Amino acid sequence: MAYVKKKSVLPIYFIGVVWLLWAVFGSLRRPTEYILCALVSLAAYFLGKILFPDRGFSIPDEEDEEEAREQPDPDASSSTAPPQAQPAGQAGPKSTGNPDIDRLILERDRALSEMRRLNDAIEDPVISDQIDHLEAVTEKIIAAVVEKPAKLPQLRRFLNYYLPTTLKLLNAYDRMGAAGVSGANIDGTKGKIEDIMGTICKAFDKQLDSLYGEEALDISTDITVLENLLAQEGLSDSPFQSGSTSN
Repeated sequence: MAYVKKKSVLPIYFIGVVWLLWAVFGSLRRPTEYILCALVSLAAYFLGKILFPDRGFSIPDEEDEEEAREQPDPDASSSTAPPQAQPAGQAGPKSTGNPDIDRLILERDRALSEMRRLNDAIEDPVISDQIDHLEAVTEKIIAAVVEKPAKLPQLRRFLNYYLPTTLKLLNAYDRMGAAGVSGANIDGTKGKIEDIMGTICKAFDKQLDSLYGEEALDISTDITVLENLLAQEGLSDSPFQSGSTSN
């Protein structure tokens, strides 16, 4: 940091003014008059220095500028600071790192929220129980895929047709029930939805069961291998053991 002192030029102007006024109103013919004018000018100069003193200011050097660039800007840091954590219960869902699974979780949340809303709005106890069942099975289906994302392709038809169509039918049932009137169209449509709800529940159950098909096959294979090994060790009553004993 360099300190620079800037001198005021006004005291010099005071000297000029004294000589100008002395030449106009006084006399500069003899040496004593020059000496006297010079003394008055010197006094005017010091008076100007008192009235208008020199001023100093600091100039940052290259090292100071480099340090200033490295220092964080408080205003910038406050404007770019990450948002504060939301209170408990208001934070958004955390990312799993897999965009497809993140979208699946969002779709699950929307679907379950809509099912709960419809369940509260629909008064029919049978339909209400069926919605409870669909809600529980849907949550289990999505959970199975979140745990093993490789199963996601098995849900294409479920996500693209079964789930949205079921919600569409339940919304239609809710709207027609809220109409508060009976008629061929309303009663007939509601009856068709009531009839198909049992089939929809079975379809959801089948979808959940199919997600465990590969795992069930692996377990079945493990059981078969284990039974054969136990039979060879004489620890099982399997046909393999009895055959080997007769020999």
